[in-house]
Amino acid sequence: MRFLLLLGMTVWILTGCAGAMMAGTVGGAVVLNDERPITTQLDDTNTEFRITSVLSGDEELKSQANISGLSMNGNVLLIGQAPNSHLRDKAVQLVQGLQLGGKIHNQIRIGNPVSFTTRSNDSWITTKVKGRMLNDKNLDMTRIKVVTENGEVFLLGVISREQADIATDIARNTSGVRKVIRMFDYIEPKQ
Repeated sequence: MRFLLLLGMTVWILTGCAGAMMAGTVGGAVVLNDERPITTQLDDTNTEFRITSVLSGDEELKSQANISGLSMNGNVLLIGQAPNSHLRDKAVQLVQGLQLGGKIHNQIRIGNPVSFTTRSNDSWITTKVKGRMLNDKNLDMTRIKVVTENGEVFLLGVISREQADIATDIARNTSGVRKVIRMFDYIEPKQ
């Protein structure tokens, strides 16, 4: 019995190590393939933490709205729901107060926060879109950030127009997607 327990724990530990190694390898590939300099990637990550902090620090927004922010190449995408324009505008003003330097794309919808079921469905849509992108040999999906909010798929990245068109077509033709919003920064093809 002890042998089986020890064997089971060993397999469990090694499985976790393999998963961590795989996640590290994929994460490393994304960092290496990203057109943004590493400092910009770090700035974008820091910006997302700052946005989360400022929005969750406001009790009115925290209790009544569902708003989050993403950063790509110094620009910010605000998504989610606010029950009224006052709270939507308040969220935008709080993020503007961070003086981040890039553009703020306000995609906050007026309405009640979406349900857990809708958020779960959004995660499933994102997974399907990413999976289909990964399977397309003409697309380098490591340069694209995909996020879904209430059936709307937002595509962000620093890529060529050709790659953007392929990614958009894949997202548009994925079941459950109501709308695709492109927020790409374009790079010129290498000669």
